[in-house]
Amino acid sequence: MTIANVSQGSTGGLPQALRTAQEAIHFPEVQEMLRRLSEYKLGIFMPHMHDEQTGEFQPLPDEVMQVESGLEVSFQPTHEIANQTDRFLPVGWFWRAGASAPSAVCEMIWEEGQGDTERNGKHKMLKEN
Repeated sequence: MTIANVSQGSTGGLPQALRTAQEAIHFPEVQEMLRRLSEYKLGIFMPHMHDEQTGEFQPLPDEVMQVESGLEVSFQPTHEIANQTDRFLPVGWFWRAGASAPSAVCEMIWEEGQGDTERNGKHKMLKEN
């Protein structure tokens, strides 16, 4: 098995919240959480977005969700996405107000499967020209 180790030597230039996240991944307790999450095929990610003019990293605000659709990522208001469970599959979560809450989703296309209640989900892809 190949393990990729992509590591940036400096967190300079990142906002403090994101520097904290980058540093925390090396803490033994976070490594233990990651090991336990891996038993469920889950991982850890640093929720963020980028300034549209400069490209600089920014923390992902609570009212914004990362949305992947057609192999492109955008950032949309959480309230517009949160209740569309038939359209979006959560793939990333935050802990907010004492509960887990989606922070990243993929747009899905559902196809009827065999039987009356079975549906198969596929990731929404780019439309072919």
